[in-house]
Amino acid sequence: MIMTTGALARLNDAEWEMMWAPYDEPTYQAVLAHIQPHDVVLDIGAGDLRLALRMAQIAQRVYAMELQPTLLRRGLASTGGAMPQNLILLCGDARMLPFPPNVTVGVLLMRHCFHFQLYAEKLKAVGAQKLITNARWHLGIEVVPLSISRLYYSEIPMGWYACWCGATGFKVGPAEQLTPEVEEVVFEVRNCPNCFTLEEV
Repeated sequence: MIMTTGALARLNDAEWEMMWAPYDEPTYQAVLAHIQPHDVVLDIGAGDLRLALRMAQIAQRVYAMELQPTLLRRGLASTGGAMPQNLILLCGDARMLPFPPNVTVGVLLMRHCFHFQLYAEKLKAVGAQKLITNARWHLGIEVVPLSISRLYYSEIPMGWYACWCGATGFKVGPAEQLTPEVEEVVFEVRNCPNCFTLEEV
């Protein structure tokens, strides 16, 4: 199905999050580089399991959570029904389903994600230490520490920031203070200007 720009503009948040497409090999490799043998992974929006199956070759256990049963069936068909014993499929909406206990790592490959904070908070509540995602910057992979203290946006100097709400941006300041060092730092924050915009909606 080919969608026109007008059709894309009419999609609501839930419809965006139901859309699925595989990522490229460098993206998968970037995720796999952060998975360790002791990890219990929750793959949020696992699609057709192409990444979950590979993570299961490394991690202690992988939970693959996917809203669309047709995608899970496609993944099962690709294995001929021979699923690894450490891969557990969960079909349902990640916003509503409880997350499994003892998860150490969340994986969220969803550039169009509108619920970053919800997923991050649910992961933190079950003990996860990090979230591997492209949801905040919409390109590349970042590893988000879940248990660190975050500065208030008002406390940071000029520079890049990534907020707990999922927003990112650059806090402006005097031009003479902009140095290569300033451009390399990303502050983990809360209560950014976008947080207040979301509260007003």
